[in-house]
Formats: sequence, C-alpha cells, structure tokens
Amino acid sequence: MSTLAKIKAHRLIAIVRGLAPEDVLPVAEALYVGGIRLLEVTMNSAEPLAAIRSVNNALGGRMVIGAGTVLDARMAEAAVSAGARFVLSPVVAIEVVEAVKALGAVAIPGAYTATEIFTAYKYGADIVKVFPATSPAYIKDLAGPLPQIPLLPTGGITPENVSDYRRAGAVGFGVGSALVDTKQPITPQYLQQITEKARRFVAALAD
Repeated sequence: MSTLAKIKAHRLIAIVRGLAPEDVLPVAEALYVGGIRLLEVTMNSAEPLAAIRSVNNALGGRMVIGAGTVLDARMAEAAVSAGARFVLSPVVAIEVVEAVKALGAVAIPGAYTATEIFTAYKYGADIVKVFPATSPAYIKDLAGPLPQIPLLPTGGITPENVSDYRRAGAVGFGVGSALVDTKQPITPQYLQQITEKARRFVAALAD
C-alpha cells in the first residue's frame, strides 16, 4: 500500500511538537498501542531529524512517519532523508511541494481559503491541510465546489467532532494536543493516558 493510501486508510495523524527527542519514541509507541498508525514530528521540535530516524527505525514497518512545519526545500529533503514519508507545511510553499514530490513522498501543504487550497492542489499537493479547521461546516463548504481535492482539517479535532468532519468530506485529520499534550511530563501514567486518548479517537471514527 502506498503512503498516500495508508494516510487515507488510517486518517488520524498524531502531531508531536516540542517533545524532547528521547520522549518521541515512547510517545509513538503509546499512540501505536492505541491504534494510531500515522505520526507527524514537527521540524520546530528539538532534534527532529533524530526523532524521525528513531521512530522510523523502531516502528517504520508499522507506523508511517512524517515531518511537519516544513518551510523550504532543504528542510523537506532533510526530513525525507531521515525517513519521513509525508511532509506537511503550514503554508502553500510551492518549492516544498515540488521537492517532496520529486523525492517520492506525500506533499501536504497547509491552506485555508478556497483559492489557497486550489493553488496548492494545482501545484501537486496530494492532500491539503486545512488550518485552522474552524468547523465541519467549513469543510463541507469547501468540499462542495472542490470535491476532487482531499482535505485534512487540523486544529480543534476531538473525539466528539471527528466523525462530523469525516461526514463533511475530510479524508484525514491532524490531531495535536488533543492526543499529546507536550507540556505534560512523559511518565508511564501519561503514556497510558495517550494510549487511551488514541483509542477514543479510533473508536469515534469506527462509529
């Protein structure tokens, strides 16, 4: 199965931003136990490339690792070299989309307006991250005139509303602090909480 197909199949991308490098793998393992199969490590974290390599080495056959907050082509190349199979940006940076596609990874730039979303798709985006995801109604409004563009709302996604976003037409969901609050100490107890949160998200999408 291709990376793009895996993203569309598993749908939930857990975002970890700002974790200490040594905490990323235990968190990834806790998410995996809870049913999460897609992980985004943001490039504005400490030693993100080392974290991507670590998780990819340990879980690469079972979990698809991506890089987030990628702002230029050099950063995209470094992330893919470290093992990222999908690359997210907070903006429509065409050089990033082109670099990611050339490297054979999945390009997911971030956009908000219909014009930005269409531009991203026109230049080769595989999926467009809609950030901030203000409401399921907004995703439905976008999907009406742009049904050919896969949308991935990010920000504010919870177990209570994720099914509403799915019904509105989203193909996937970026989930950050609702899954992993990086301000919390990464203790065995908190890792168990992460697993339980992951299970709630997976169950919500199964309904």
